[in-house]
Amino acid sequence: MAKVLMKGNEAIGEAAVRAGCRFFFGYPITPQSEVPEYLCKRLPEVGGAFVQAESEVAASNMILGASGVGVRVLTTSSSPGISLMSEGLSYIACCELPVVLVNVVRSGPGLGGILPSQSDYFQATKGGGHGDYRLLVLAPASVQEAVALVVLAFELADRYRNPVMVMADGMIGQMMEPVDFSGYPLPGPEHKQPEKPWALTGTGSRGRTGRNIVNSLYLDPISCNEVNLRLKRKYDLAAQQEKRWEEVFADEEVDLLVVSYGSMARICRTAIDRLRAQGRRVSLLRPITLWPFPDEAVRHAALRARRVLSVEMSMGQMVEDVRLAVSGARPVDFFGMAGGRVPTVEEVQGAVVKLIEA
Repeated sequence: MAKVLMKGNEAIGEAAVRAGCRFFFGYPITPQSEVPEYLCKRLPEVGGAFVQAESEVAASNMILGASGVGVRVLTTSSSPGISLMSEGLSYIACCELPVVLVNVVRSGPGLGGILPSQSDYFQATKGGGHGDYRLLVLAPASVQEAVALVVLAFELADRYRNPVMVMADGMIGQMMEPVDFSGYPLPGPEHKQPEKPWALTGTGSRGRTGRNIVNSLYLDPISCNEVNLRLKRKYDLAAQQEKRWEEVFADEEVDLLVVSYGSMARICRTAIDRLRAQGRRVSLLRPITLWPFPDEAVRHAALRARRVLSVEMSMGQMVEDVRLAVSGARPVDFFGMAGGRVPTVEEVQGAVVKLIEA
């Protein structure tokens, strides 16, 4: 199949369909509105269902119900919409239900604006809602990678029975790039998703004789503690097995290691290519999983550098995880902008040179 030119949001919608998702519940908010717009037409073509909820709060509870019966389900939103979903996501995590959500991040805080940002890192990786729960968080740097990570998100959600977030930004959502779907064929009638014996499909279904119960209410402190311990064991397993990252020149001895993710990492890569052409020794490590964060890889790469620079479209959020990973072994600096202001290649180059020459 030849590559097709698609807007990021539309490619995300198509990727969900190719992953076997047939149910979408969500609410429009810029800059992600093309995802539901695309799926409201696409899902009926493959026997699926699209529901525009009355709010993000409602959507978060609809995906809870749909995932409870064992189907693959998607919701998408943008920053303040994800905030409204936080209570529902905590319930979903406690119920151990697999859902996929996409956050096409806009600037903030508050209502913010529609321009691209990475200021939802804390919200995504530190819980967002109440309780000791985690989201697995994937951060694409291109439209093609967004497709791959959406498909992966559904697999991880089923594997860990947990919400998985694909955290893109306004640039990924709105840009158009060639996309190859040849590795993601449309599932046919014979396609089988993982068995879900826990799903609420009725007592008599699949030869069952007992009832399944999906619950997030544990008033007894001993029972609630046991639930938290069980969830932590699952998160620990994910942290061992699911860390993903990309390294560029990070296996060399360099003067500066840049750590950046998503769209910002692409800008940093161009800056680094130009700097290396000038003889500057600079490398890049791009986290693909924001949680679990690839801390060992960051530390290993940092030990090959004199110092480290975290570059973000925020006022400095991932930099905290970078500093934890480096554990004081090297100085860690930050460069970033917020409010929808995207650092240019030249501005990144300037920040790098300033640190190298300091």
